[in-house]
Amino acid sequence: MTDVTDAGALFRQRLEGVATDIEAVLDRLLGPATLAEECARPARLMEAMRYVALGGGKRLRPFLVVETAALCGAKRDQALLAGAALEFVHCYSLAHDDLPAMDNDDLRRGRPTAHKKYDEATAILAGDGLLTLAFDILARPETHPNPAVRADLVLALARGAGLGGMVGGQMLDLAAEGRFDGTVKKLGAEDVKLLQTMKTGALLRFGCVAGAILGEASKEKRVAVDRYGTLLGEAFQIADDLLDVEGDAATVGKATGKDAALGKGTFVSVLGLDGAKARLKTLVNEAEAALSPFGAQASVLKMAARFVAERKA
Repeated sequence: MTDVTDAGALFRQRLEGVATDIEAVLDRLLGPATLAEECARPARLMEAMRYVALGGGKRLRPFLVVETAALCGAKRDQALLAGAALEFVHCYSLAHDDLPAMDNDDLRRGRPTAHKKYDEATAILAGDGLLTLAFDILARPETHPNPAVRADLVLALARGAGLGGMVGGQMLDLAAEGRFDGTVKKLGAEDVKLLQTMKTGALLRFGCVAGAILGEASKEKRVAVDRYGTLLGEAFQIADDLLDVEGDAATVGKATGKDAALGKGTFVSVLGLDGAKARLKTLVNEAEAALSPFGAQASVLKMAARFVAERKA
């Protein structure tokens, strides 16, 4: 049986390893050379896309792709490409969420947000560029030689990132704030869960499912990582809500206390501080249990669930 301390050290080593490797892949994919059927790569747009995507971060989402892919027998270089596509979608969403029309944030990861560093038009186009590049990557034969696998990846990411996933969740969030009719909505627990499952959880879930798709895993294993990803997504958002209440802005790298100021429905607002913490603990236990088909091989992903729950930034 793997010692908890050993598993924690192995998790940190693997997370850092993926962060290093994915940074190199992102850097290569955002190089200046044009590809077949590209006319040009405008310098200012490429600079902004690199600023948004290469700005650091824990790279948790690509890590999930790489780790679940390893569990399901997929190649690491393929997992890194799929992880890069996912990270580009995540980074595009941050650049757009930070805009004045959305969350109006000045800081992201301790640096000026894209529209502050450049301008709003450039930030929008940088996000658009990252989003479309993500699907370009998933469609490439080097991501997987089987076109059916590539199609499954494209479909899964589109569903996770689109109107029934992240984008739809962002719309629900704005509507709850009263952006469209001036009325702030009082959200219940199920409303908050739906909103956050879409807005935050959908991409984390894709990170887990993508590894199973790449590995052409059995139904049992695919169901297991899907369940794990769903639970992890909810845990991540509760931890984020707790950070907004209890976190330090300098450590978190962005403004805190904004949710309460805007009257947002969060897991903390509907469950209370203690209730949110209790729910978070339950989710971590359930996420670990979901990985039982993989046995001891899943120890690193189990530690990832604990990392999500205990993170300070």
